[in-house]
Amino acid sequence: MKYQKTVIRVKNELRHTLDTLDTFFDIPQKIRQIQPASDEWSIDEILEHITLTNHFLMITLDNSRDKVLRRAQTQVIPDAESDLDRIKIISDPDAFDWIRPEHMQPTGVKPMTEVRELLRQQMNACLQILDDIKNGEGVLHTVRMSVQDLGKLDMYQWMYFLVQHAKRHITEIDRIIESNIA
Repeated sequence: MKYQKTVIRVKNELRHTLDTLDTFFDIPQKIRQIQPASDEWSIDEILEHITLTNHFLMITLDNSRDKVLRRAQTQVIPDAESDLDRIKIISDPDAFDWIRPEHMQPTGVKPMTEVRELLRQQMNACLQILDDIKNGEGVLHTVRMSVQDLGKLDMYQWMYFLVQHAKRHITEIDRIIESNIA
């Protein structure tokens, strides 16, 4: 099967990332609401931000899925794998400054039970999209990503970006926990 290694890697990292994020909701609320610094988010704010960012990334994934499935009926899928490693820099919160758009800023209005459920739904939707494009169809359409000048990304890379963005924030959450529980 074409792109089998790519699909398996993205799927495994999606699942692992969701499992990790899900554990943070079980941390006592008192710790989840600690504001590390005046210009930094609490764990609850970070988790909400992840769902906001996922929402916008997934609009592109949904639109792209329809395109690639149509294209797969007439276009040949190359026999290769996606270069996911070029996206890994996104997971490192110390690698570069990231200015977040205002519409991805957490509001703190949504109850954390809803944020948790939304995150689960988003990750399951990603897994469904991945299942829909499991034969390499995801390379038949690219979308430009301006963050870190990544350029054009295929659907697998776009989804991997979503995962790496979440991992970036997992590192930040781990730092909050380490500095407040130790």
